[in-house]
Amino acid sequence: MAETRPLNHDEMLAVLDWYRAAGVDVAVGEEPIDRFAQRPPQRVMPVVASANASTEQRPVETLPLGGDPSEARSLAASAKTLDELQTILGSYDGCGLKLRATQLVFADGNPEADIMLIGEAPGAEEDRQGKPFVGKSGQLLDRMLAAIGLDRTKVYIANTVPWRPPGNRTPTPEEMALCLPFLNRQVELVAPKLVMTLGGPAMQTVFSTTAGIIKMRGKWSSVTIGNHTVEAIPTLHPAYLLRNPPAKEQAWADLLALKVKMSSVGLG
Repeated sequence: MAETRPLNHDEMLAVLDWYRAAGVDVAVGEEPIDRFAQRPPQRVMPVVASANASTEQRPVETLPLGGDPSEARSLAASAKTLDELQTILGSYDGCGLKLRATQLVFADGNPEADIMLIGEAPGAEEDRQGKPFVGKSGQLLDRMLAAIGLDRTKVYIANTVPWRPPGNRTPTPEEMALCLPFLNRQVELVAPKLVMTLGGPAMQTVFSTTAGIIKMRGKWSSVTIGNHTVEAIPTLHPAYLLRNPPAKEQAWADLLALKVKMSSVGLG
C-alpha cells in the first residue's frame, strides 16, 4: 500500500501543473450542487432614464448556452486592421473557451508576409506566452521552416481557435463556429498569397471538408477563406510528427511542395 503523507512543495506544484494540463479549472466544494436545479443567468437591461420608463433594472432575456455566430460575424467584419481585430477578440465573451484560457493567442510572425500558416488551437505553453507554436511543436515548426529558408519574419502564424481548449481537447463545432468569423477576417486582412494548414482540424476548417489529413495532405487547392481566395496546402501538425517521427518524411515532401509553389508565384 502506498504511503499516505502530506505532499511537499514541489509535489504540490507538480499536481497543480497536472490538473492544469488536464483542463481542471474549478475546485469542487464540500457540498454537492444540483446543477439541474440552477436557473440560467439572465441578461440585465441597462438603466435608461426617460419620463415613461422605470429606473429599475429588469431581466429581458436569458443568456444562451453559447454565443451567437451572427454577432461574431458582425464584430469581425467591423475590424479594419489586425490590431482592431485583436482588440475586439480580447473583449469578446461569446466563446466559452475564453473563460478557461489564461489569455488570447492571436498570432505571431509578420502580418505583411505572403505566406500564412494556420494551426488548430493553442496548447499549454502557447496559453502561457500568448503566442502560437512556442512549445515543443513550435520549436519543430521553426526547424521545418528553416529547412526551406523561412522563419517567423517571413510567415504569419495563427490558429483556427485563439483560446486554449481545456486539456488540449479538439474544439467543438459550436466553438469553431464562433471563432471562424475572426479567423476569416484575419486572413482577409493579411491577404496571404499562400496558406499552409497544420493538422487535420485546421485542414478541415480551411478546406471545408470532413476528409482525413492523410488523404488531403500535400495537395494544393484553391480555397476561399472569408472573402479571400488563396492557394492552400495541408500538412501534418508538428505535434503529430513528434509522436510519429516516421511521418516527418511526408511533412518534408509537403514543405518542398511549398518551396516549389513559392518559386512559381515569385516568392523566392
